[in-house]
Amino acid sequence: MKKYPKNPVPRRGRQHHHRIRRRRSFLFRLNTLFWVVLLCGGFYIWVNHEKIEELLGAPNVPVETGFARSSAHPYGTAEQVLETLPVKKPADARGYSRSQFGAPWEDLDKNGCDQRNDVLARDLSNVQYTRRCKVASGTFIDPYTAEHLDFIRGEKTSPSVPIDHVVALSNAWQTGAAELPLAQRQRLANDPLNLQATGYDANTEKSNKDASQWLPQRGYRCEYVARQISVKAIYHLWVTPAEKQAMHAVLQECPQQPAYRSDLKR
Repeated sequence: MKKYPKNPVPRRGRQHHHRIRRRRSFLFRLNTLFWVVLLCGGFYIWVNHEKIEELLGAPNVPVETGFARSSAHPYGTAEQVLETLPVKKPADARGYSRSQFGAPWEDLDKNGCDQRNDVLARDLSNVQYTRRCKVASGTFIDPYTAEHLDFIRGEKTSPSVPIDHVVALSNAWQTGAAELPLAQRQRLANDPLNLQATGYDANTEKSNKDASQWLPQRGYRCEYVARQISVKAIYHLWVTPAEKQAMHAVLQECPQQPAYRSDLKR
């Protein structure tokens, strides 16, 4: 007497089942290949980002900023000073507000002009004044983007040229400034070493990012990073591991880049 399987699978059903398995296997391999290519591509871009920027025509324009005429004095190398900075994770941003750094643009150097107008007068060319200390207009090359920009004083036009804190105040707060006395935080916010005229778009894009998250165009990275390192050294701030790595990578292109001391009395 012949015995038959309890639940025989028709031949057509077996073929259909086999096709489904092959399709699933193919999709699995395709998905794996996609992620391998994506990860390898991302790693290549991360390692070779500067070459890619160059191929894409990213700006690499050396810019002589007004900072060269400020009361800052070069010393040592930025790489040497970077090695002296503590390395820690960022602290909690809780408690931060702009008011923690005093009123904006205080005249801490006692020259009779607020710091915003001092920096505009320092960084702009062809400067015109409405009256003493009050900058009415001027032109400059934005070191962050290498763009030629005009400043014209006015309710709607003045915000197009903000003054950037090279070390953003919220970043400073999370890397040690929260522990400083108010007077030192005021100096940090108004120190010419930490102030730079720039364009609205670059200032907004940078926001509170550190060097691992944002850098200016390649022609200004060395001095930019050196200024950040110098500010952090003067005001006893720390760097994060990723920030230090990014700064070190920039300084490999300019090992003789100096650090700076500020004349602002502390």
